[in-house]
Amino acid sequence: MAKQGKRFRSVVEQVDRTQRYALDEAVALAIATAKAKFDESVDLAVRLGVDPRQADQNVRGTVVLPHGTGKSVRIVVFAKGEKEREAREAGADYVGAEDLIQKISGEGWFDFDKAIATPDMMGLVGRIGKVLGPRGLMPNPKVGTVTMDVARAVTELKAGKVEYRVEKAGIVHVSIGKASFGTEKLADNARALLGSLVKAKPAAAKGNYLVTVSVSSTMGPGIRIDPLSVRALAA
Repeated sequence: MAKQGKRFRSVVEQVDRTQRYALDEAVALAIATAKAKFDESVDLAVRLGVDPRQADQNVRGTVVLPHGTGKSVRIVVFAKGEKEREAREAGADYVGAEDLIQKISGEGWFDFDKAIATPDMMGLVGRIGKVLGPRGLMPNPKVGTVTMDVARAVTELKAGKVEYRVEKAGIVHVSIGKASFGTEKLADNARALLGSLVKAKPAAAKGNYLVTVSVSSTMGPGIRIDPLSVRALAA
């Protein structure tokens, strides 16, 4: 087992591992344990009472965090004509069609974080699906990245729209901002995410849905949140 450093041990001592904290209190503690020299991200991890192996219990969706993520998002849009102009005016970093397809497939270019496409472009984009898919970059209508309203899609991603998807272990893990945001903004973002998760609850999911919830900074320990208070907030 890796030996824990003095800094990490001193941080862990601030957290009562037997306690379940209220959301705002847990977020404040996560900020207090963010002692790195950089502005640490703050992440929310939620274990859901679902079986991801069952198709009718997969949980996937998007939510616009009210205060964004604190990260700069580079967006590529596959579009032509009027939609190309709309994407550029909305602030897309790269816009094109065959030229971008060639740059990605021929040059291995992936200097972007999100991809959006108009429906008529998906035939072309599908040609590079095998390289976009494994990187989580394939446009998908289920999360709003295959759309004719490219301006709105670009604006939302720039403003802090994030995608979540339950992992094989039944956990959803999402960054809700930076430690520098402060407690109020991070708690607001957490509530937005939890509210979206509750709305995305599959009809086939029975029993306890929000099983455990915890928050942590990049270099800090996990801080458990009282599930009862979270359910009340998220509802």
